[in-house]
Amino acid sequence: MLAKKTTWEIGDPQTAFTLPAKFFYDPEIFDEEKRNVFFKSWHCVCHESDVPEAGSFITENIFEQSVIVVRGRDNEVRAFHNVCQHRGNRLITERRGKVNVVFRCGYHSWSYGLDGALRAAPRSECLQGFDKGGHGLKSVRMEIFAGFVFINFDNNAQSVAEMCPGAEAEIRRFIPDLDNMRLIEEVDVSVNANWKVIQENSIEAYHFDLSGPVHKHLTSLIDYKSYTLKEYGNWWTYMAPPKAGVTAAYGKAINGASYQTDWFFNIGLFPNTTFYCFPFTDMLGTFIMIPTGPETSLLRFGYYGPNGQIPELTKAGIHWMNTELGPEDIALNLTTQKGLHSFGYDQGRYLVDAERSNQSEHLVHHFHKLYYQALRP
Repeated sequence: MLAKKTTWEIGDPQTAFTLPAKFFYDPEIFDEEKRNVFFKSWHCVCHESDVPEAGSFITENIFEQSVIVVRGRDNEVRAFHNVCQHRGNRLITERRGKVNVVFRCGYHSWSYGLDGALRAAPRSECLQGFDKGGHGLKSVRMEIFAGFVFINFDNNAQSVAEMCPGAEAEIRRFIPDLDNMRLIEEVDVSVNANWKVIQENSIEAYHFDLSGPVHKHLTSLIDYKSYTLKEYGNWWTYMAPPKAGVTAAYGKAINGASYQTDWFFNIGLFPNTTFYCFPFTDMLGTFIMIPTGPETSLLRFGYYGPNGQIPELTKAGIHWMNTELGPEDIALNLTTQKGLHSFGYDQGRYLVDAERSNQSEHLVHHFHKLYYQALRP
């Protein structure tokens, strides 16, 4: 059961109050999130190209659960629980790598093929009625969506495509080289803030010209007044066309640069996956908000370029994100998380206007609604 005084009235976004502060730090609510939100949601693990050949693997940890995604010798990509079927030892500790033949448990050397089948179990010939066929790795539901590998622990969940109809077409409209993307860089950042605080910050532009200097630089690259934030059920977009006459970005000249799109493009999938592209960069970024505790998160930034190429302007954009924009947002995340504990605060008001303008917080309300409905099904 949820702790007392932790209900929320969804209400009309123009008159509603925000989620009560406890939703951002209460351990009991966090346990509910694990069970009802994250163990029943789709999680983006990697691009399909991150497991390019037989034996290539990547692991994903969702709380105490760990999953291996691996490409088999038949070229199929599969997902398995990252645990030996003998005594429960975790098989793989690395984020990514390659095995030549089998996954071998470092405890008692039980070994599993790339298809999950048990290949060897030392001294198992001593056991009566032991059948290797019944001791293979346990599968995890997996789907490839828009070229990315997603996993879900809930076998009854809608597919990603069913959950987000039209989302892949929208991504491909802005990212023409989606199928040719290769990883340029992956950056993990630990943040002492609840994952929802971080999500909220990313899906409103109210603060863009009101907070720090890096956000003001971002607004100098885009037609800020044309910034649109749209909800489509379990997915949403927020984007803006480039500002006319821009000649430089991220300290580099735009003239002669190649790019996927000159728009600032973002698409979010509930609960915590975002695909994006900065203006004038030849890349696709992934932004995953991974909760690690009631008030801690791991932010995973993936940067992908067509065939792994990195033009100078794109390289500058990635550096700008890692060293300027990201830290400026994280500083806001940290002060917000601290403020949510104040005796002087419980709920606020969404800044939502009837026009759903560029500075409206209607996507924050929409996200809160999806979250609350998942938390309290």
